[in-house]
Amino acid sequence: MQDFKLVSDSCCDLTPELASFFNGEMVPFSMLLENINYTDDDSLDIGHWLAAMKASKSVPKSACPSPEAFAQKMRESSVIFGSMISAKLSGAYNSACMARDMIKREFPEKKIHIFDSKSASAGQLAVVCKLRDCIQEGMDFDTTVQKVNHFIEHMHTFFILENLDTLIKNGRMSRIVGYVASAMSLRPIMADDGNGEIRLFEKARGSVRAFTRLVDIIGECCTDFSDRTLVITHCNNERQANFIRAEAQKRFSFKEIIISRTGGLSTMYANDGGVIVAF
Repeated sequence: MQDFKLVSDSCCDLTPELASFFNGEMVPFSMLLENINYTDDDSLDIGHWLAAMKASKSVPKSACPSPEAFAQKMRESSVIFGSMISAKLSGAYNSACMARDMIKREFPEKKIHIFDSKSASAGQLAVVCKLRDCIQEGMDFDTTVQKVNHFIEHMHTFFILENLDTLIKNGRMSRIVGYVASAMSLRPIMADDGNGEIRLFEKARGSVRAFTRLVDIIGECCTDFSDRTLVITHCNNERQANFIRAEAQKRFSFKEIIISRTGGLSTMYANDGGVIVAF
């Protein structure tokens, strides 16, 4: 497959190596807080963004990229793939699909597929890793799409957040779950529900037990990890990300483990200390 390109929304927390492989471009979300607009691109200072969220009593809001913003990037290659945040969590997937349709009308010969990751952050990155593997194995476009879609249907995403405020205030999880977690010092281990939405998977008492249990849960999901990449994204929490990597290397046979920092939108929801895993 020649002249391929990755065009995704900025919740896909791409590593420099994968960005180089795909000539990848992240089309930025915009985020609004205290009447200040933040663009989720390389110019965003994540430390400043975190500090602004901590200092504000307001709830940050986000807006997905327009179809034309995606379309501008899709015009640059003959084969385009996208790994989008779950369509149940954002309009970015639909926006990218509208862009695909626009480009196909202009250039019918282009091959474009937009994947709904049914996840976010680490999950989107795990989809990109599978996509890379298919291309490196020499698969054609249609086979690649089939293999990646099959991967998405069987992918697992889990996350642990130190601060649940943004998820709760934006209606992404129950206030009751958040209250119980805060009142009883319980740390929810959250997961995807298989359809792109968030569910409570389990509760653990305290962060140490939660992250230890998370590694156990990874082992309970599969019997063979040899064809899987473990992706870990984190917001200012290298310690726990490295703990998960070290334990996974000792206990499982992942062919690869990747750690990446969260960008602006992922940071908005994960907050300081949040860790997301997908495989």
